[in-house]
Amino acid sequence: MHGFSETGRSFETGRAKVAPGTPPIVYLKGIAKYFPGVIANQDVDIEVMPGEIHALLGENGAGKSTLMNILTGIYQPDAGEIIIDGYAKIFASPVDAIAAGIGMVHQHFKLVKAFSVAENIHLGWAETPKRISAQALEARTAELAAALNLAVRPEARVGDLSTGEQQRVEILRVLARNARVLILDEPTAVLTPAEARELFRALREFVSRGNAVIFISHKLDEVLEISDRITVLRGGRRVTTEATADCNQAMLANLMVGHEIVLSDLRARKAEAAPISAEPVLSLREVTVRDDFGNVALNKVSLDIHAGEILGIAGVAGNGQKELSEVLTGMKKPLSGKILVDGRDFSAAGGAEIARSGIGHIPEDRLKSGLAPALSITDNTVIREYKKPPVSIGSWFRPGAATALAQSIAAAAAVTVPDFSMPVRNLSGGNQQRLVARREMRIATKVLIAAYPSRGLDVGAINTMMRYFVELRDQGVGVILISEELEELLNLSDRIAVMFHGEIMGVLDTAESAIEDIGLMMGGRPAGALAQTSREITS
Repeated sequence: MHGFSETGRSFETGRAKVAPGTPPIVYLKGIAKYFPGVIANQDVDIEVMPGEIHALLGENGAGKSTLMNILTGIYQPDAGEIIIDGYAKIFASPVDAIAAGIGMVHQHFKLVKAFSVAENIHLGWAETPKRISAQALEARTAELAAALNLAVRPEARVGDLSTGEQQRVEILRVLARNARVLILDEPTAVLTPAEARELFRALREFVSRGNAVIFISHKLDEVLEISDRITVLRGGRRVTTEATADCNQAMLANLMVGHEIVLSDLRARKAEAAPISAEPVLSLREVTVRDDFGNVALNKVSLDIHAGEILGIAGVAGNGQKELSEVLTGMKKPLSGKILVDGRDFSAAGGAEIARSGIGHIPEDRLKSGLAPALSITDNTVIREYKKPPVSIGSWFRPGAATALAQSIAAAAAVTVPDFSMPVRNLSGGNQQRLVARREMRIATKVLIAAYPSRGLDVGAINTMMRYFVELRDQGVGVILISEELEELLNLSDRIAVMFHGEIMGVLDTAESAIEDIGLMMGGRPAGALAQTSREITS
C-alpha cells in the first residue's frame, strides 16, 4: 500500500463521508509528461476520493487532457505513479485502465453513428456473446440502462439521436464495463440546459454508490454547482486543490490564468471606431432551409447585419442555428428566399464564392468543419490563402512563404507552436479555435459568422476571443455571434435576434433588453407579446 496526503483525516464529499485511512480511488503522484519543446505535465499530484465529483480546471493547454490520457492508458508518464485503491498500477493501454475501473467520455464522442445504441454499447466488449440476435442485444442494453439509471433507446440509430442522447449512450458504454471512475471532458459543451440537468442527476446517483467523477469543464458556474473539490492546473503544474465550498468564479478564473481578469462591457465603442452602416451588408429575405433529414429547419427567416455591428443570435441549441450559419456561408442552399451581400443576390453561391465576397466563418465544430485534422498546422492556417500572394505566385506554391504566414497568424492568435509541420489535431482545442478565428478574421472584410466560438474555451481564452470580435467590429466589419451564453451576448452584441423552431421571434436592441425577455422569446414567445406578458405579471 502507498501512502497519500489525505491519510489520517476524514474527508466530507457532497454524497458520502470517507473514513480516515480510506485510500483515494485514484492518486496521481508526481506525474510528468514531456513532448519535444513542451512540458505538458510536471510533478502533478491529484487525489480523487470515493463518493466525490472532482473538477479539473485550467486554461486550454494547461495539461488537463494529457493528464487524463495518462490516467486512461493512452500515454505513459515520464515520471510519477498511478495509484488505484492504494496500489501502484501501470496502464500499458486503455484496456488496462478500463480493467482497473477507469472510464472516459471524450468531448468528441467515439460512437459508430450507423450502428444502433445496443450495437454501440456491446461493440468491442469482452462480455458480448459471440452469437446474439438484435432483439436480445437490445434487451441486454435496456437492462443495463435501467440498472444504471440512464434512459436510452436501445433500438435507435446513434446518428439519429440528439447530442444529449448520444452522450448518455457514451456514458452507458463506459459504465457497463464496470467503471468506478468516470472522466468527463467538457460534458455540457453541446447540451441544452435541460440535458445538463439530467446529466448532473445521473452523476450524483453514480457517486452516491461510492464511485467518483473527474469533471473537466470551463463553465465555472457548473463546476461550482456539481463538484465537491476543484484542482486547478496552470502550465502543466498543479496550482491548488480546494473545497468547492471555499471557491467562487472570480477566484477560480484568477487561479487558472495567473492574474486578475477584468471583464468589461465590450459594447462600448472607441471614438475612432467605424460607425454602423446605414444599409445592411448581409441580408436574408424570407429564407427557408431544410435540415439533413428533409425537415424545415429555417422557416421564412429575414435578417439584416450591418457593417460595424455585432448581431447576437440567441436560442436553445437545435432551433435552426446550425442551418443559419450554413446558409450564410454557402454550405447549404436555401429552398426559397434570397441571400444578399451588399445588395447582390448570392442565393446560389457556394462556400468558396461566399468566402471570396469577404465573409469568414468560425464553424460550430472546429475539427469537423474548420480544420483538416491530419494536415499540418501550416496547411490549416493558410488554407484560405493558398492561391494568393505571398503563399502562391501565379501557379507556383511557396512552402517557405506559407510557413512564414502561418507563423504570423499563430503569433497574432497568441498560439505557441513547437512544430508547424505537425498535425493540427495535436494542438489543444483552445489553440485550434484561436487559429481558426484569426484565419477567418483575415478574410472577413465584410462579415464574420462565429458559431459558438467560446465553446470549450477557458475564461481567459473567451475574453481574448471576444476582443477579436470587437476589433473587427471597430474596423467596420459585421459580426454574427451565435451563442447559448446569454451573458456573453448581452456583454458583446449591439442587437440580439432570438430563434425558436427555425423562426426569428424578434430582434432586440441589447441596451434596452432584459434577460427575462430573451428567455421568454427563446421559449417561443414573439417579441410583440412581451409587453402583454409584462402586463399580466404586474396585474
